[in-house]
Amino acid sequence: MNIIAWIVLGLLAGAIAKAIVPGTQGGGWIQTLILGVVGAFIGGTLFTFIQTGALQLNAPELSIPGVFVAVLGSIIAIYINSFFLRRN
Repeated sequence: MNIIAWIVLGLLAGAIAKAIVPGTQGGGWIQTLILGVVGAFIGGTLFTFIQTGALQLNAPELSIPGVFVAVLGSIIAIYINSFFLRRN
């Protein structure tokens, strides 16, 4: 997948995940983009691990199931981010 598709998928997944997670996460569209792209990698890697049992760094495709996996990964990334922000 090219970089433009990753940016679009990251913004879409990050925005949906921020709307789903309760509370205020703060940050602007750049933080949403970063959390979305990181979440897409987390979701794609976990999805590949569950399917094949192999740990590979993957990102989902720009499709409905890919967005779903990226949103789930973005929710995980938001919780990890909020855990580290609360610690400091």
